[in-house]
Amino acid sequence: MKSGSIGTDTDHAIEVLRNGGVIGFPTETVYGLAADASNSVAVNRIFDIKGRPRNHPLIVHLPSLVEARLWSADWSTSAEILAALFWPGPLTVIVAKALTVNHEVTGGLETIALRVPNHAVALEVLRGLECGVAAPSANKFGKVSPTTAEHVLNDLGSEVDYILDGGPCSIGLESTIVDCSANIIQILRPGGISRELVSQVVPVAEQMTGPSRAPGMLDSHYAPTCRLTVVADVNEAQALLATQAVTQQVRIIDGSSDPTLFATQMYSQLRQCDDDGIDQAIVVLPSPNGIGTAIRDRLLKAAHGAQTQSH
Repeated sequence: MKSGSIGTDTDHAIEVLRNGGVIGFPTETVYGLAADASNSVAVNRIFDIKGRPRNHPLIVHLPSLVEARLWSADWSTSAEILAALFWPGPLTVIVAKALTVNHEVTGGLETIALRVPNHAVALEVLRGLECGVAAPSANKFGKVSPTTAEHVLNDLGSEVDYILDGGPCSIGLESTIVDCSANIIQILRPGGISRELVSQVVPVAEQMTGPSRAPGMLDSHYAPTCRLTVVADVNEAQALLATQAVTQQVRIIDGSSDPTLFATQMYSQLRQCDDDGIDQAIVVLPSPNGIGTAIRDRLLKAAHGAQTQSH
């Protein structure tokens, strides 16, 4: 198989990872750019391929809670509660790293981000590999996340050694990240597990504080090439559309009517806007609860990134 090829051969994917390769890796959230987390050379290739700053920590994916505990020097009570309830699933916990963890994976921090994905193909690879897999989203840094194997191929092509096709991502948004490494528990990134669910089982700080220490915390991220404007409702979207020049290709995307469904389609729709040569996408935000909170987070950051690119 040539580099950048798409296939469904999990044994080949495991072989590539064991040999220090980097693959497109399916999960229920988004496709990851995966390498053996214990292989420093392979992990460094992730940063090179993505163009990602090396001080940005990676999420390590593991086959079970039992395996995850081994990656932490101080597995906290809050991490245990959350992992027991929500793993496998779209939740990442940050805990104190074990001494054996490579500093490349943690971005030089003393903490590590861990997750057990809820995806049959991903779990088959993780169990067969018998080690952790570092896997940020399989796209160029700051750009729209991939939710199909074809997205990975379009973004990264032959830069990856293999793309394992596990079908479209069922959730379509990155995992919720919860910092469980300190006494005050903070949600650093909203995702597939809502704040409402997390706060039902552990006390969560109202506001996020401290420096960027997890994926997706920058103000600008997830950005398409087209200009992206977010609005509160469809009426505002229509009013804004009426003010645009006739020479501009403008598309309205409604994320408010069915947020759960929209989450699975959002990144594909943003990519489609670029493929279709759209100049501006006007996106109607969902309500700020449940999965809507995560959607709003991604769209606001994508809008910031799109504005930055246009200047």
